[in-house]
Amino acid sequence: MTSSELVERLIKFAARVGKVVDALPDTRMGRHIGGQLVRSGTSPAPNYEEACAAESRADFVHSSVSVLKSCASPALGFA
Repeated sequence: MTSSELVERLIKFAARVGKVVDALPDTRMGRHIGGQLVRSGTSPAPNYEEACAAESRADFVHSSVSVLKSCASPALGFA
């Protein structure tokens, strides 16, 4: 998979997260979980693009870890 293909997949993922959030009930809990999902579901794409612009390999690895953490955070929040 190329870098641009991954960015495209991450953008599609963010769009799917938006659809899930829109389907949540308009309750206090639904709004709370929806907010968390929006933040964590939309951050991987820009974080990955930032990692690709890294000036060194170590910088890329560090930024990529942030992408992985942001992808895992929705699952961690509901465990």
